[in-house]
Amino acid sequence: MELLRTITKMCEQALGKGCGADSKKKRPPQPPEESQPPQSQAQVPPAAPHHHHHHSHSGPEISRIIVDPTTGKRYCRGKVLGKGGFAKCYEMTDLTNNKVYAAKIIPHSRVAKPHQREKIDKEIELHRILHHKHVVQFYHYFEDKENIYILLEYCSRRSMAHILKARKVLTEPEVRYYLRQIVSGLKYLHEQEILHRDLKLGNFFINEAMELKVGDFGLAARLEPLEHRRRTICGTPNYLSPEVLNKQGHGCESDIWALGCVMYTMLLGRPPFETTNLKETYRCIREARYTMPSSLLAPAKHLIASMLSKNPEDRPSLDDIIRHDFFLQGFTPDRLSSSCCHTVPDFHLSSPAKNFFKKAAEHIISVGHQMG
Repeated sequence: MELLRTITKMCEQALGKGCGADSKKKRPPQPPEESQPPQSQAQVPPAAPHHHHHHSHSGPEISRIIVDPTTGKRYCRGKVLGKGGFAKCYEMTDLTNNKVYAAKIIPHSRVAKPHQREKIDKEIELHRILHHKHVVQFYHYFEDKENIYILLEYCSRRSMAHILKARKVLTEPEVRYYLRQIVSGLKYLHEQEILHRDLKLGNFFINEAMELKVGDFGLAARLEPLEHRRRTICGTPNYLSPEVLNKQGHGCESDIWALGCVMYTMLLGRPPFETTNLKETYRCIREARYTMPSSLLAPAKHLIASMLSKNPEDRPSLDDIIRHDFFLQGFTPDRLSSSCCHTVPDFHLSSPAKNFFKKAAEHIISVGHQMG
């Protein structure tokens, strides 16, 4: 009996420890009064931040209330939405009107070198002029002594990467629904002579209404004539095109290649050129060698194959894509329910309107037969 009591006590202590650790983890998002005084005391020595540069991007020292020095506007920083190259993305609320933004916050310490700062300036310069229904809206940018702040459209349902992680694969109607919107946003970018150069599921953001927005212009560039094209390799390894790997530069066709990779991944749950090592992946990309499972229907296979043509000139234009049989012969929903973020949609549900039209059609047919 005594042994049992001892074991129970040990278990309770262990559980208690676990709960304590948990509550500690959850503390930072609570109101600032609790967590900030100790932080500011810890930072009393003025030289400390300079000696500990690696602390400067850990996040908590970004104050909860952020003031735009140029306008005096006050913002409240909320939860972390994601992490990027130089930046962390936070929910941020304008305290004058309660409008919520996605704020990219970049510590100056992360972009101290001129070429790093140039990258950020270029991203801002390219993104701030864009206005399209299917492109993440740029709202405002400002900086204070510690950070650069970029205020962007808030997409509450996160990204296609999150949706695919939960769903594993998507249905054809959903893929048509999302691809149509990607093509629309991408067509606008290409018309503005901007290449995205990093199209992937994690850069397609979904808002409350399940509308898709192309975002993250960190690698975007102006379209250059063939002879002036940058030969730099950038983008997501799995979605790099043969011509970019071969250092022939990035054109509109390279974005189309990435779109082919995206479509394949949405339908099959894995990228077309994923292998165990990078060298092998690059070899497969250079040869445009990938498997096309028999589970895919013919129009989908054909569209993917055309977008993943080894020769950039053989790839379809964005208009060709939208006019392809994959879109013309299949059903595309006008809107998707938010349940599609985690559950397979049922497009065969009988709605009152569907029943009405079905009955009306049957009635017309029967009247026709009677008259005949």
